[in-house]
Amino acid sequence: MRIEYDRDVCIGMFQCVAEWDAFEKDTDAGKAVLADSEEVEDDLFSREIPGDAELDAKFAARACPVDAITVYDDDGEQIIP
Repeated sequence: MRIEYDRDVCIGMFQCVAEWDAFEKDTDAGKAVLADSEEVEDDLFSREIPGDAELDAKFAARACPVDAITVYDDDGEQIIP
């Protein structure tokens, strides 16, 4: 599984931070940070989801009030949102 995070869309509610420890608060910017990710486009970050963190990553994506987080299955199909 893979997760993408659009930092530009993020409004800094930090609900993702409460759901998965791969998300951290950047209080200076008022945005979340996706740890161990790479920037694939301007403000779009991506990383693989470890097998033991799939449920937490899904919860983080579902908790985002502005759909800044997208989860893809192993076949590349978008599953959340």
